[in-house]
Amino acid sequence: MISPELLRRYSFFGKLAEADLYEIAMIADEFSADAGVTLFQEHQPAEALYLLLEGSIDLYYTSEEEYHPKIRKEFLVGEVNPGEIFSISSMLDPFILNACARTAKPSRYVKIDAVSLRKMSEENHKMGCIIMHQIAKALMERLAYTRVQLAAAWA
Repeated sequence: MISPELLRRYSFFGKLAEADLYEIAMIADEFSADAGVTLFQEHQPAEALYLLLEGSIDLYYTSEEEYHPKIRKEFLVGEVNPGEIFSISSMLDPFILNACARTAKPSRYVKIDAVSLRKMSEENHKMGCIIMHQIAKALMERLAYTRVQLAAAWA
């Protein structure tokens, strides 16, 4: 469990009621990791929503050759900065991760149990609507970043 006050500091949670913040704080824990630590791999079940408190997280997509499975190439598809959420897939069906997350430098982050958060969102429609609005906003920002990366790769 973390303090609801910690969540209140970040815009993603800014529109939620005090009771909602308390409920989310009950299903969240704070962690630290050194640089180079993989927090999760793509294609795995997305079981947590993360909030970066300090540090930096790089998001990677791995490409594999169909006829040469040993040939793998990682592409940087996103960077997460303090105050941003990541593992957005944990709130979107089919709840499968579509990127690998690796700490770019020592980092502190909050890990929220996504199964519980989804259940709370289904029971409390106002909270669910606010969270999904914030998820959509973060997703659009991530998409814009990916488009820039893609354009740079083609240049």
